[in-house]
Amino acid sequence: MSFKRKFAAALLAGLLACGAAHAATADRETIQQVALLQSLAQGYFGGTVTVEQLRAAGDIGIGTFKGLNGEMIVLDGTVYQALGSGEVVVADDKETIPFANVTFFDKDITLPLSDIADKAALEERLNRVVKEKGENSFYVIKMHTTFPGILFRSEYGSKEPYPTLVGALKEKQTEFNHKDITGTLVGLYCPGYMGGLNTPGWHFHFLSDDKKHGGHVLELSFRSGDVLMDKTDAFAMMLPDDNRFQSLNLAKDMKEDIRQAEQDKQPSAQK
Repeated sequence: MSFKRKFAAALLAGLLACGAAHAATADRETIQQVALLQSLAQGYFGGTVTVEQLRAAGDIGIGTFKGLNGEMIVLDGTVYQALGSGEVVVADDKETIPFANVTFFDKDITLPLSDIADKAALEERLNRVVKEKGENSFYVIKMHTTFPGILFRSEYGSKEPYPTLVGALKEKQTEFNHKDITGTLVGLYCPGYMGGLNTPGWHFHFLSDDKKHGGHVLELSFRSGDVLMDKTDAFAMMLPDDNRFQSLNLAKDMKEDIRQAEQDKQPSAQK
């Protein structure tokens, strides 16, 4: 099958199909992306696809919801919504999504780790594997362990007219600092050339075992754990076709806004 036909088949099967029967035939080696992180950074918070459609495109991943209403953790085929209040719910199939990345998880690599003091140390160890296996591929990870310390955030939803991503987080972000909590880390690595469509490097979300706590990870530490890695070499993207999206200047440099959204803490919002 040609690249063009494979791309079209993956996009159709992953993002337009619904139901388990369709999911079984979807391309398992493709990162399916809904819109751009750059469009989200500029305030495009309108829903593009439904949760039901997203589940047909992958069983693991990260993203957010219409209005930037919380953080998304897709794990074992279930789409969880970590709300600004700290509550985690299973997202309704009709809920819509302005940005997400999902795939079907197939373990390619197991990386045992120990004595990880912070998120930078985790990324450094993961990047060793990426450098060895191929820096121009995508990687999705999941790791189940107990975290002596983990800091993650979520946010309350915004209403139209939507602010920018940084503006929304400044007003709506809530942070949660937990100690000795057991759960699963879900992460995505994007290659350097993805700078115009997403953000290069690692992005992590967390979900506790009791499904009560979760969000976008700002900091962490753990004593030991096996990181399961899925190396993926194909990418497909679905673009919205509405006036708001078409009016965006997606050539605009949003690197600093995205850096702030990915990394900055809001001390006044911590719980």
